[in-house]
Amino acid sequence: MKLSHLSSENANLYLQRYAHPLTLIDEPPSTSLGIVVVIPCYNEPHLIDALNSLYQCQPVNENVEIIVVINQPRDCSSSIKEQNKNSYQQALEWTSTHNSKQLMFHVVYADDLPPKDAGVGLARKIGMDEAVRRFDQLNNHQQGIIVGFDADCTTAPNYFKEILNLFRQHRQVNGCSIFFEHTLDNYDSIKTTNAIVLYEIHLRYYIQALRFAGFPYAYQTLGSCMAVRSSVYQKQGGMNKRKAGEDFYFLNKIIALGNFVELNTTTVYPSGRASDRVPFGTGKAVKDQLRGRNISTYHPAIFQDLQKFISSNNQFFKTTSVNVNNILSQLPKSVQTYLEKVQFINVLQEINHNCARLNTFQQKFFQWFNGLKVLQYIHHSRDHFYANLKVEEAAYWLLKEKFNINVINSDPREILTLWRKIDRS
Repeated sequence: MKLSHLSSENANLYLQRYAHPLTLIDEPPSTSLGIVVVIPCYNEPHLIDALNSLYQCQPVNENVEIIVVINQPRDCSSSIKEQNKNSYQQALEWTSTHNSKQLMFHVVYADDLPPKDAGVGLARKIGMDEAVRRFDQLNNHQQGIIVGFDADCTTAPNYFKEILNLFRQHRQVNGCSIFFEHTLDNYDSIKTTNAIVLYEIHLRYYIQALRFAGFPYAYQTLGSCMAVRSSVYQKQGGMNKRKAGEDFYFLNKIIALGNFVELNTTTVYPSGRASDRVPFGTGKAVKDQLRGRNISTYHPAIFQDLQKFISSNNQFFKTTSVNVNNILSQLPKSVQTYLEKVQFINVLQEINHNCARLNTFQQKFFQWFNGLKVLQYIHHSRDHFYANLKVEEAAYWLLKEKFNINVINSDPREILTLWRKIDRS
């Protein structure tokens, strides 16, 4: 399927001004289309496994489309071009015998992307903007659901069913993160499996540590485990073109709207194989561990300090400058130095100027102190106050402090099993 320029004569404002200016699919969407799953695919030998997993999902009473965006910059290596060509041909052959009205697979080969922008962010954007176009043809932005997935993932059979149930039964929900568990079997070495275990513990520890600190927007932000309404996707400006971390930046915009939830009644199974396609994430962490660089995580003291700042935020509402300075002086040095760095007093004045009620102040406070700002604070504290430590040590501390569970010297796989149960519930 070739990419061609879209006529924007009848397109909505988002499609006219902000969407990627290409159309992917000529066939009109089914009038019963409810879900579009977008899969970026780059140098991926296991795409068919992902497609088979989606094909085997339980059918639902609305139609589903899968858009695969096989992508590459025009200057990529010959080996990657060869792999992408193979993936494209294999996917076309596979879809020719698996497409149906209820579940339709579309495979796109974006093989000439500008090197400056080419990457997972642009690939997701191309596919997700096309999902907007599909729903736009049906005037179904409010009900249309756009789902992020990856070409090295598989999923539980109730995947479509649970996504649809969530958005249809809870009309106020804007988006969700979907429960995940990295696959832990069939790897070349115990070292690889151990690295995956430690990295997933880190991911779960981080979110639970943010919740321990009282941060209200603490959710996993994995591009392969997310869903959002088409209307909300457009309202927040769509997907970005970042080559890495695109999911973090995108989902934090969605989360800030509120009515964002966890979907824990189904499961996505990401691969944990070593990779250097992006500068962080599971694949990078596994590769570093195999090269002798141990996986570490953020020191618990960072979140204890963060808790003191977050718990004091109400005191900043409509208070005097003298009181503000007094409150700040009682906060930990890690917080004080960060707030000075970001000129918090000026920010606070602006927030208070636009707020007449405490609940409005709190909303605007956390719109400013969002997931990105929190991560900046954490990195500031790590670099200047509290060095990283072993994942197991941090996990021991939080399980004891937050859940009163003592697991010191337990096997990491047992700790991960415990974290998964906690997060599932």
